Amino acid sequence: MQDNPLFSANWALTSVVFLCLVIAAFFWSFERRHASTKVITLIATMAALAGVGRVPFAMIPGVQPTTFLVMITGYVFGSRAGFMVGALAALVSNFFLGQGPWTPWQMFTWGMSGFTAALLAGKDKKFKRRSFIILAAFWGYLFGWIMNIWHWVGFIYPLTWETFLATYLASFPFDTLHAVGNATFSLLFGKTFYNILERFRKKCSVTLSDLHSMDRSK
Repeated sequence: MQDNPLFSANWALTSVVFLCLVIAAFFWSFERRHASTKVITLIATMAALAGVGRVPFAMIPGVQPTTFLVMITGYVFGSRAGFMVGALAALVSNFFLGQGPWTPWQMFTWGMSGFTAALLAGKDKKFKRRSFIILAAFWGYLFGWIMNIWHWVGFIYPLTWETFLATYLASFPFDTLHAVGNATFSLLFGKTFYNILERFRKKCSVTLSDLHSMDRSK
């Protein structure tokens, strides 16, 4: 570990640049699949809902419906759609809550929650309620663990194993609230949102070739 402030600043900047490149790669991958207007409309709608849904809960640390909404979207519509909704939800909500170098970290982390929810769904599109709740609760902690890396390299000095451990211990109560919130939203609204999104997908003829072909194509 290093205790040089310049070293810490360089790590923070490097991490932001790296994540921006990763996010840009996801956006480019989505763009080159030539998504239909229906797909783009779906992503924009769910991203706005997930982003705005975060704002009223800002006073309750860790508790918000954003992670749940991102994950249920990814579960129904696939990994790329899930990532896009998560990334855009973070960007949209931070226009209200404050943009900063932490935004790319939030975009990446929420995007990955949607991405992994699609992996849970697999080819069997039936709603695996128990598994989804467990994964949502796990992402409550994983989201915090990933964001702690940014907090540590961006705001903590010196960078030592002691400050690293202290950062994670300090975040544990908030991560637990996030996990409990995710599990609660999934338990109460998971099946309902799944049914709504499934009906929307079928009604608008958003077929597997529209969305999931993007996941299979390289």
